[in-house]
Amino acid sequence: MEAKPLVIFGTGGLAREIHQLVRDINARQQTYEVLGWLDSNAQMHGQQVHGLPVLGDAQWLSAYPETLVAVGIGAPPTRRKIVLQLQELGHCKFATLIHPTAIIGQEVRIGEGVTICANVTTTDDYRIGNHVLINIMATIAHDDVLEDFVTVAPAAVISGNVTIGEGTDIGTNATLIQGVSVGRWSVVGAGAVVTRPLPDNVTAVGAPAKPIKQREDGWHL
Repeated sequence: MEAKPLVIFGTGGLAREIHQLVRDINARQQTYEVLGWLDSNAQMHGQQVHGLPVLGDAQWLSAYPETLVAVGIGAPPTRRKIVLQLQELGHCKFATLIHPTAIIGQEVRIGEGVTICANVTTTDDYRIGNHVLINIMATIAHDDVLEDFVTVAPAAVISGNVTIGEGTDIGTNATLIQGVSVGRWSVVGAGAVVTRPLPDNVTAVGAPAKPIKQREDGWHL
């Protein structure tokens, strides 16, 4: 099988972790040829990261329309803006990357542009939308729904029948108990325990988690 050309958008910590994820995939089977990085910061252009060149910004893709993109940005609002920018430029080829050590059920639906990192454990019968990031050692249970642009930080535990709305950011070691829902574009703090539904556009912390901040609708735009 011929390796697929791939660039990683971003050069920060998550982008470099994604590069390692791709290395781990290729160690099992040569699947991707990583051409380099893209970055909106012009000062990065021409530099080397992990021995690969920073090729330019999003405009670089106009000459390479068949190249897959992995968006290495953790913050959901920023990741969404980059994806929309690329789509407006006519580029719609996004890599879905699943680490070889991740446990993935068979009766699942996983969207495009999803990144599932090392040692993630999932069960079955769940749905993950587009451009979702599930970080190392997170747990996803049965009948969960993670809408587009959700971020799940390391070691978070998502119990069964949980719904997480678009663009919500679940913090490190947070726990969502069975059957709860979290609205769109909310933030669940590190270590929080969500025992009741949370609305859109809030930041919630603590155990049990309680909203401490309410944002205006559309704050992420």
